[in-house]
Amino acid sequence: MTSTKERQRAAARARLEREMAQRAAAAKKRRRQFQIIGAGVALLIVTVGTVWIVTAAGDDKTTPGSETSAAPVACKWIEVPKDQQTKQTVDVGLPPTTSPPNTGTKTMAVNTNFGTVNVTMDLTKSPCAASSFEHLASKNFFNGTKCHRMFTGMLQCGDPSAKGKGYRESDGTGGPSYRFGNEYLPTNERPAYPAGVVALANSGSPDSNGSQFFFIYQDVELSPDYTILGKVDQASLDVLKKATEKGHDGAFDPNPGGGHPKSDIDITTVTVS
Repeated sequence: MTSTKERQRAAARARLEREMAQRAAAAKKRRRQFQIIGAGVALLIVTVGTVWIVTAAGDDKTTPGSETSAAPVACKWIEVPKDQQTKQTVDVGLPPTTSPPNTGTKTMAVNTNFGTVNVTMDLTKSPCAASSFEHLASKNFFNGTKCHRMFTGMLQCGDPSAKGKGYRESDGTGGPSYRFGNEYLPTNERPAYPAGVVALANSGSPDSNGSQFFFIYQDVELSPDYTILGKVDQASLDVLKKATEKGHDGAFDPNPGGGHPKSDIDITTVTVS
């Protein structure tokens, strides 16, 4: 029969073994944490170094009369096949095939019956989208149209067939005879679409941007799937809030939501400068 002392010694050995195993596991966990932290620090150093290099490279001074230019951007314009075009499709040809400017900004002035909304388009982020809207504006594509859809915080415009009194089921289906792909998507920004942003509407399919766009007049929660065309200033934001203050008729509730603006929001002209 096992004595009491032997049982005590066995219990003590068992406790010691458990403690040693726990210490070994803890040490392994600490080593793993140090490895992760070390890798993170190394990545941070590389990232900071890269940012510094990019910033420094862009900070070079140029001599008077010299010019700097970014690498050219090739825009891909995709023509909609004739058998897929509808009565709501307006053919105004393709934007220029030459590479658009991809530095600086341009201003798109959307003149409405409530006032002018000025959109500053950042050519470094969405040069092709800016080139497309400049082309459409030069063809008077938006003149005489109206904003056809509204959600809380959002106003959608840009359908060339949304004209005249009242609304039709086809409103929201019109566009040019070409499409193009996404550019600047705010994947790392929260909210992705704050008040003042102007973004492009798409069908959810790849390369489905056309002429429709939406103004964000208050912060909204959207997945970052819509190319940002630009931003408006405070005065323009005030115009949008005034235009949308009566709300919408709920025609699309509960799914997909929203409705037609209760106030007719007419676009008289759009120019880009």
